[in-house]
Amino acid sequence: MNILETNDQFELYKQEGPVIFMFTAGWCPDCRIIEPILPEIEQQFNDYQFVEINRDDFIELCQSHDVYGIPSFLAFEKGKELGRFVSKDRKTKEEIEQFIRSLKE
Repeated sequence: MNILETNDQFELYKQEGPVIFMFTAGWCPDCRIIEPILPEIEQQFNDYQFVEINRDDFIELCQSHDVYGIPSFLAFEKGKELGRFVSKDRKTKEEIEQFIRSLKE
């Protein structure tokens, strides 16, 4: 998974795509729980680029995209939001896979 380093980089990923941004933080226990399954999800959905965004480093980005809970996922392609799985609730592998599959519907 790529790690976001700048706001400009976010815009580049967003304009290209398809990309799935995962909003997370080091202190988030629910984020740590899904960490071991993420490589498998990335491999399964390898037509997407996956980018991790540290919420604490990009708080303004989170606010501007209405991401107030983590872990959360936003998907974009060519500047258009394809979908969002945003809440403060813990996510299961099945829920994340279902979200990604729903992007193609």
